[in-house]
Amino acid sequence: MSRVQLALNVAKIDEAIEFYSKLFATQPAKVRPGYANFAIADPPLKLVVIENEAAVAGSLNHLGVEVDSTDEVVATHARLSAACLRTAVEEGVSCCYAIQDKVWVDGPGGEPWEIYTVLSDVEGPADDLPVSDASGAACCATRPDLAATGAGSSCC
Repeated sequence: MSRVQLALNVAKIDEAIEFYSKLFATQPAKVRPGYANFAIADPPLKLVVIENEAAVAGSLNHLGVEVDSTDEVVATHARLSAACLRTAVEEGVSCCYAIQDKVWVDGPGGEPWEIYTVLSDVEGPADDLPVSDASGAACCATRPDLAATGAGSSCC
């Protein structure tokens, strides 16, 4: 099952967990220091909240689509590249307390989107948490710079 992911910066993780648990009538699927995610059935949504007091609370951290397999990530990368969109691929990266395969693409307003699959959960230190800088960069500090990769730019 694919579902859209929304990752938000929050000032206080405990308050965010309490609010979103009530809003979506579900408890978080994963809670770590400064981080929580919800696997919401209705509407199908992966909601990620990241404690980041330096960012505007409730501001967008990044968007994503969680898919079931690496094959779907690879197929999405091929489709986006064929459509002449700049992409960046990450394989086996540790992000959001999980090992993931993913492809990144930026929307027309610069909003970062990731299409990803979770390969396994991992325990990570709090300083390993993804954070967004003031420019609205993506959640993961390791996100490749799309402009630097040049990927997806050769056909158009």
